[in-house]
Amino acid sequence: MPTQTKPSIVFAHGLWADASCFSKVIRTLQADGYECIAAQNSLDSLQGDVDAVKRVFGRVNSPSILVGHSYGGTVITAAGNDDRVVGLVYIAALAPDDDETSQSLQDKFPKTDVFAHIEVADGRVWLRKDGVDCFAGDLPEDEQKIVWSVQGVPVLDLFNQKIKGAAWKAKPSWYIVGKNDRTVHPDLERFVAKRMGATVVEAESSHVPMLSQPDLVADVIRKAAIAVQAGAPAPQKPAARRTSP
Repeated sequence: MPTQTKPSIVFAHGLWADASCFSKVIRTLQADGYECIAAQNSLDSLQGDVDAVKRVFGRVNSPSILVGHSYGGTVITAAGNDDRVVGLVYIAALAPDDDETSQSLQDKFPKTDVFAHIEVADGRVWLRKDGVDCFAGDLPEDEQKIVWSVQGVPVLDLFNQKIKGAAWKAKPSWYIVGKNDRTVHPDLERFVAKRMGATVVEAESSHVPMLSQPDLVADVIRKAAIAVQAGAPAPQKPAARRTSP
């Protein structure tokens, strides 16, 4: 791609969040001249969320860096196969292989604290108010209240849905581990980051470093964009990948 053209940045959010969770990072990247857009995922189906991300590709210039948080990592693992995507950035995210679902990947690691603070109602999985600390515990109380108020609520079987084709096998990847994450286990994050051969940054953060440490997250995305803009080769992929931790 032309070296003078910056890639656009496309975001995909996860459970108990919406596209506004990237607002702090978007503000910084836009000031740097990056074109940014965040998909609003319905959390009704994995295929529907992948389609939502692909639709927003048409609203920005190509090529794009695709950024996924939490379950959004599952979404970008599928949507990232689109030819308009040149790099992937995972934020405390899931990244299942072809033989895994979001749930089967999570089941390989200890259950995190947040799952003691959820409620199933009307066919959806809700985060209770007493669970926000497990999700965004390093945010001020007023910001935690906003996170809870704008939560996206998934259908009950969303984590058991599967789409084959793991984009991280073919495209350069970056990964931000939340060392204090109580929603996605940090060891799961390290496992998938190593498996994909990602460039890894570990943050002293909760599950939402894009809100608690937006400058760090923006810096990782910026470095990913610069690397693909310069035509840097993809990180060396491991010759063999473990199928279990």
